[in-house]
Amino acid sequence: MAATLDGQLVVALSSRALFDFEEENQVFEAGDDHAYMALQQQRLDVPAKPGVAFSLARKLLAFNTPGSPQRVEVVVLSRNDPVSGMRVFRSAKALGLDIQRGVFTRGKNPWRYLKPLQAQLFLSANEEDVRSALSAGVPAARVFPQSARASAAHPDELRIAFDGDAVLFSDEAEQVFQREGLAAFQQHEFSRAQLPLGAGPFKPMLEALHRLQGAPRGEMRVRTALVTARSAPAHERALRTLMDWQVEVDEAMFLGGLAKGEFLREFEPDFFFDDQAGHIESASAHVPSGHVTAGVTNR
Repeated sequence: MAATLDGQLVVALSSRALFDFEEENQVFEAGDDHAYMALQQQRLDVPAKPGVAFSLARKLLAFNTPGSPQRVEVVVLSRNDPVSGMRVFRSAKALGLDIQRGVFTRGKNPWRYLKPLQAQLFLSANEEDVRSALSAGVPAARVFPQSARASAAHPDELRIAFDGDAVLFSDEAEQVFQREGLAAFQQHEFSRAQLPLGAGPFKPMLEALHRLQGAPRGEMRVRTALVTARSAPAHERALRTLMDWQVEVDEAMFLGGLAKGEFLREFEPDFFFDDQAGHIESASAHVPSGHVTAGVTNR
């Protein structure tokens, strides 16, 4: 009987999201993939340093407990060549990550493999790959390899923070803000407070985390946060939308345009997702961050 990923939370990470391959990537960006392959081959027995999504991967895998059905699968989906993929697998093993599956496409866009992998999240440093994944309906974000690494203060708690509009929710309200300004946005949301927002690209990811949270096993727990530039009275529609979805978040920050970085520093997420480059710039100095290249601000 064929193996199956049915019922699991499947997260696909590029090699640069999982490991710090920035030195090697400089060789690749110079246009010499053969030199890159040779360098990776020379370093096969040298474990790569953890990358920006390493803490996320480690904590997700910790939800799998011996003797019970596997709940989470982390796979590598990378533009790397197969030889470089060998170093990825060896590095994962050396650093204690139980990663068994990987697809390596040697420079070609790997997004087409997200569907057969049943991926519910894709993180990559390549913007083209992220946009393709989002267009295919897979929650995806462009990682910033130079982002701050996750705090080690919460070893038994997976912490994820999400922006609202164009991430958890549709960009319906953001379009009003971009077109007509803050006052029109506030009035638009106040008058529609009872009407749930449409789903954004990361609603399925929040729902998957909610399922993990609702069925704890072992020591690992989930803590989520909504971190949004909304403020009262626009806060109510966001909260009522979550209530309509029957999905909870543990913390909600309605910041009214304040920079998000210092608030995220205090929450200490393993990853933060936002659709606006300015918010990612503020956040990435403090926490691992990913740019969701969706919605009106990214067209």
